[in-house]
Amino acid sequence: QVQLVESGGGMVQAGGSLRLSCAASGRTFSSYVMGWFRQAPGKEREFVAGISRSGVRTDYADSVKGRFTITRDGAKNTVDLQMNSLRFEDTAVYFCAAGELVSIVSAGSYAYWGQGTQVTVSS
Repeated sequence: QVQLVESGGGMVQAGGSLRLSCAASGRTFSSYVMGWFRQAPGKEREFVAGISRSGVRTDYADSVKGRFTITRDGAKNTVDLQMNSLRFEDTAVYFCAAGELVSIVSAGSYAYWGQGTQVTVSS
């Protein structure tokens, strides 16, 4: 089992930045592929970014490439999502997820989820 707690959400104007953080506790953090997903009202949950166990490999949704950066810190057991040049369409609840055997972009592959943090971008 692993517990995930997100923080760092809030309201920001378009063009601004936010940094989300996810703190993991429980089993060995390095065992998990980590991902960020988001869900806007009336829409399905979608992949945003993912990072391999070692942190060497990262993947991003096309909509956030060049604007968002995912990183992980094994000493702190955290995974962060730096979001720059935010757009109105980035407004959503953002979820942190962890999985041991995953397709990094597939929500169904992740076994553990945080409660989510709201990001609101005003235009």
